[in-house]
This record gives sequence, structure tokens and C-alpha cells, in this order.
Amino acid sequence: MNNYFAKGAALGGFLSLLTGPSHAGITLDGTRVVLAGPKKEASILVQNDESASFIIQSWIEPFSASTEQDIPLAITPPLKRLDGNARQRLRVLYQGTGLAADRESVFWLSVQEVPQKSKDENVLQIAVRQRIKLFYRPANLPGDVDQAPSKLQWRLALKNGKPTLEVRNDSAFHISFATVNIKSGSNTYPAPATMLLPYSSQSFAVEGTDSLVPNGTTRIEFETINDEGVSIQHSSNLSS
Repeated sequence: MNNYFAKGAALGGFLSLLTGPSHAGITLDGTRVVLAGPKKEASILVQNDESASFIIQSWIEPFSASTEQDIPLAITPPLKRLDGNARQRLRVLYQGTGLAADRESVFWLSVQEVPQKSKDENVLQIAVRQRIKLFYRPANLPGDVDQAPSKLQWRLALKNGKPTLEVRNDSAFHISFATVNIKSGSNTYPAPATMLLPYSSQSFAVEGTDSLVPNGTTRIEFETINDEGVSIQHSSNLSS
């Protein structure tokens, strides 16, 4: 089952495209969609917050722009007129095969709003795209998704003479970070973490840590985003 619409599919009647998490025209009732096996369907609600009607176009694409893959997921309806102050539920369907069974998979789900064509030729019309993460979570994965962040392994190492923060995820789940900070005494060093893939590790340089000497008070304080889009606080010791 292929996407109904390919990435970047164009609609007439707009001259510019913006991307972002929210817009006054339409809103989504979540910041992510989780399709948890053995179910083969999940959904998200789109709300038109204005009195004007819009066309909404929805599609699924690879999470990595450099990845080309036949995605065994579809979204319906892929194209829909949404009247003023109306709502529409979008359904994500999985054909049942084609995705890893031993770990989560992640994609982008895009919803693009295209306003009705204006009678005034001098009006610039803008299509706004909202993009959220779509996770497929196979049934019977080992461990607990809510406990996975507490099992991360953190360590400080030297790379090219500079302190580098390393984190390892030995779980089958993606871990999305809101913030990551190294805390040492009264000092805080922010780290640029975003999302950690299942069974993977990341390392990144942290600004201002050249003089950092880890000691018994040095900890990693971080926030992760759960299935409901809520930030959860965690604290962890450094591994040796």
C-alpha cells in the first residue's frame, strides 16, 4: 500500500508554503500519532478554527529526507474539504507487513491547509503545512515505553580533545527529548539532543564544557515527550 500522495505534491491556488507546529486556521488534537500493534489503525482529529472553508491534504513520508522507501501505511481521506468550524478525523492504516517487528518505526505525518481561491488577484494565498511524528509500535516489544528513558546510559568522553556527551538507547522505542542538560554543581550545560532511535547511540559536543571536570554531583537532567505529547522530567547519573 503506497501513499496516496507523494511528498511535495502540489495543489493549485497557493503561491507560498510555510511549515510549523500550529496555525490559526486548523489545529490537530495531538503532537504525535502512535499506531500500536496488533491494531492496524490509528487516527487524529483536524479542527478548522475559522469560519472560512479549507481544502486539507494529508500524507505520510519518511522521517529522514535521505531515505527512500515504500511506506506500507496510508492516510484517509488524503484530500478533504473542511468547512468552517468543522472537524475531520484522519485515519492512518497499516497493511500489516513491511515494517520492523522488533522495534518502533517513525514517519512524518503532514496535514496541509489550502484556503479557497480568492476573487482578488492581488491577494497572496498561503498554504500552511503542519507536520507531526507518526510512530508504528509493534506488539510484544520487550520493555516498557514509559520506562525506556530511565534506562538510558549517559557518559562524558573526550573526542578531538573536547568533552562530548554520549547517550545510548538499548530499548526498542524512540526517545524524543525536549531538553537535555549536564548539571555540575551550580553550572548547567545545555546539550542539543532531539530524538534517539531504538538500539542506537548519539554523541554531541556541548558548549562551555571545556573546563568541566565530572564529579559526584554531575548529573544529566532531561525531559522526554511521551505518547500524549507531555514533557516528563528525568535525572540520571553518568556511566563510568
